Amino acid sequence: QLQASGGGLVQAGGSLRLSCVASGRTFSTYRMGWFRQAPGKEREFVSAISWNGGTTYYADSVKGRFTISRDNAKITVYLQMNSLKPEDTAVYYCAAGPLYLGNAYNKGNYRNWGQGTLVTVSS
Repeated sequence: QLQASGGGLVQAGGSLRLSCVASGRTFSTYRMGWFRQAPGKEREFVSAISWNGGTTYYADSVKGRFTISRDNAKITVYLQMNSLKPEDTAVYYCAAGPLYLGNAYNKGNYRNWGQGTLVTVSS
């Protein structure tokens, strides 16, 4: 299971750090990712990180502003979000999946999903 936290209300230009804690050592071998879904829109890829943290992936819209990291000892993945914009407002979901399911950008390649945490950025 995945438990996401850290969402909240922040002004444009501010920062938030999301956390996702996984239960079960299996997740330490999984790719972990963050997706988001704004009202009326489809769930979209935000960022992902390989099982050992050696490779990271970012959507163009967040590149240079968001940083993903993980601590396998704590089986936790983080998303540091800086320079937030109103268009970043969404429910953020963490996800996990084994590498063999396919590329990091496709939500269909993740097996486990957290419950989501709401991020609201005011202008």
